[in-house]
Amino acid sequence: MSTDVPPTGTTGVVERWRAVAAATGPADRGAAEAGVRLAYDAAGLPRPERIVWVGSPLEGTAAALLLAGQGDILPGEIADRAAGALRAAGVEPVAGAAGASVREAVRTLPWAAARQRLHAALGGSGWAERWALMGAPLWDTTRSLTERVRTGVVEALTAQPDQGGEQDRGRDQDQDRDRSRARDREAAVRLAMLDAVLGQHDAPWLAAVAGEGDAAADAGEPAGPAAVARAAGWWWPYETAVVIAERPLELHRDEAGRLDRGDGPALAYPDGFALYAWRGMPVPAAFLEQLSQLTPERIRTEENAELRRVMLEHYGYDRYLEESGARPVHRDETGVLWRIAMAGDEPVTMVEVVNSTPEPDGTHRTYWLRVPPRTRTAREGVAWTFGLEADGYAPERET
Repeated sequence: MSTDVPPTGTTGVVERWRAVAAATGPADRGAAEAGVRLAYDAAGLPRPERIVWVGSPLEGTAAALLLAGQGDILPGEIADRAAGALRAAGVEPVAGAAGASVREAVRTLPWAAARQRLHAALGGSGWAERWALMGAPLWDTTRSLTERVRTGVVEALTAQPDQGGEQDRGRDQDQDRDRSRARDREAAVRLAMLDAVLGQHDAPWLAAVAGEGDAAADAGEPAGPAAVARAAGWWWPYETAVVIAERPLELHRDEAGRLDRGDGPALAYPDGFALYAWRGMPVPAAFLEQLSQLTPERIRTEENAELRRVMLEHYGYDRYLEESGARPVHRDETGVLWRIAMAGDEPVTMVEVVNSTPEPDGTHRTYWLRVPPRTRTAREGVAWTFGLEADGYAPERET
């Protein structure tokens, strides 16, 4: 592979798999089930007797825990839902009902073989270049999304009251036991997720070994897992059954690829599992309901510093400074420096600047630049936005 010119079709492959990773809406169940059968055939395994469809990775993980005999650690309502999905497909929600996991045979080994074929054909540097061109562009955003889903599943499946009696709660040994139980529950949930094939979220790996033709005829990629990825979400393969999760119904991200939405879930699945975030920061669902009714006083009294920053971003730093009665601390020819103290957090420090280029109607737009709290003058703040010291900021002409 040339290091000067990307291979023909590379961009198309990357964009195709980017679309797979971000796909929302109902799964193509027929295509996903055909992909599962193809994966089992390629691994030399008997095709699974039962296909279990679940509403999200949360419900899929709960089903996996039931099939591992660990349903007792699940919250009751989620356990009931997962058990119902298993029974509807003819699988009893008990240990061993689906046999052992075959993830290694249907996903790990085929992926390793595809990678080895390309490594042998291209050499080490060629494979590294291929990954940089085809897998790496999808890696960060897909990995961060996958980790957020994992974290959300852990929180949902381990958020249950401790089982100790009220009279024991104050004792150190009982608190230690409760913490140990919580760690054990979390470890069990994470292990259940390790048995999952990530479906659409395997896009970076699948893109790296994909051919450059049509999606249905990609050469070199593990064909079964690729077909499931194009059609569905996470899936858990066992000897006699497969659990497959639906794709999300909604996915909202900002320009940096972070989960981001101010008026509802940033990621939502059909069974109600949802994640809420503002510019990548997880927030409680109830918190978002407050954003349309914010006041400077409400922002000032928020005790959680991270949530207060979200409030400020949503409300607007300029509006907050105006309405909170903030006073300028410095003024020069570059702009006006504002600072307002925030309890338990660094002060909000902004430079108010006026655009030298007029708008079509002849007016000049005002901008607010957030600068480090240590900033002492407006010039220092403006210089900082250009990566300069105050003494080094001396523009010959402003545009």
